Amino acid sequence: MPPTSAVSVRALVKRFGDVVAVDGIDLEVPAGICFGLLGPNGAGKTTTSEIVLGIQKPTAGEVLVLGRQWGRGHDRPLRARLGIVLQETRFPERLTVRELVELFGSFYPRPRPAAEVIAEVGLTEKTGAWSMKLSGGQRQRLALACALVGDPELMILDEPTTGLDPQARLHIGDLVRSYRGRGRTTILSTHYMDEAERLCDVVAVIDHGKVIALGSPAELIARLGGGQVVEVDFARDGAESAAAAGAANAGSLPDGRSPGDDLGDAELTRLPGVRGVQRSPDGLLLATDAPHVTVPALLGLAEQRRIALARLATREATLEDVFLSLTGRRLRDV
Repeated sequence: MPPTSAVSVRALVKRFGDVVAVDGIDLEVPAGICFGLLGPNGAGKTTTSEIVLGIQKPTAGEVLVLGRQWGRGHDRPLRARLGIVLQETRFPERLTVRELVELFGSFYPRPRPAAEVIAEVGLTEKTGAWSMKLSGGQRQRLALACALVGDPELMILDEPTTGLDPQARLHIGDLVRSYRGRGRTTILSTHYMDEAERLCDVVAVIDHGKVIALGSPAELIARLGGGQVVEVDFARDGAESAAAAGAANAGSLPDGRSPGDDLGDAELTRLPGVRGVQRSPDGLLLATDAPHVTVPALLGLAEQRRIALARLATREATLEDVFLSLTGRRLRDV
């Protein structure tokens, strides 16, 4: 393995009976970056992370972690170089924050001072508090402190912000950036698109146990062909259509479909600036590099075809749009 790689995964397969959780994944994680595993629940992210951590054994394939393989006689020193934060960590209820961080530090050969790590995660005021008295966000910060106290070279975070409030998510994100700023490597498993865009240098989009896209967030979004998205939904009942267009003939079709459903992808792609068309339960998405010309052309087409629009909005393209273009469904709907 090249010395610049922290983790190398080749043809990784994991089966649980007849269920294939990981189906031939290849990954190369350069040292010193935040590498994201992005996908819906059940996509294979946690199983992949657990194999990298040595918790699970692969059915097939090869995994190198910091240049070593699990089960080759050096598992203990390898574990001392790793930090782990799970989606939920259960601590003994009547141990304090300081006691827990010191306990986890005792598992490592060269732990960092507990007070220093507690301050880093913003829990100094809770140093003497029992873990049972902490909020959900504070417990996740404590879990992060327990992972950081060993001064790991590689930290693996398995959906660490699931269920947390936005402020707690942002705070943990700041800690991840600080860790990466010291030249260390992070593997972050998440199903939050904004989190992956904000924190990750490289993202592997995983679905049904396979890597379906790989690149930086900017690269993946650029593959859509347009950096902006026009969202449009068509009126689906007579009353709504009349209000939107002032015309009775702009209502829904007899079979319940919206009149906008009859606009073909080829017709929409011919609109100026449009680089891609996606349909979702929320309506129609047009990837464009010139929304200022796409929107007037779309409105003109709708007027020409006597189709009323219930909603029209423009925004920047996101990884959510990437996932939709690759799978035909939104990540939040999976």
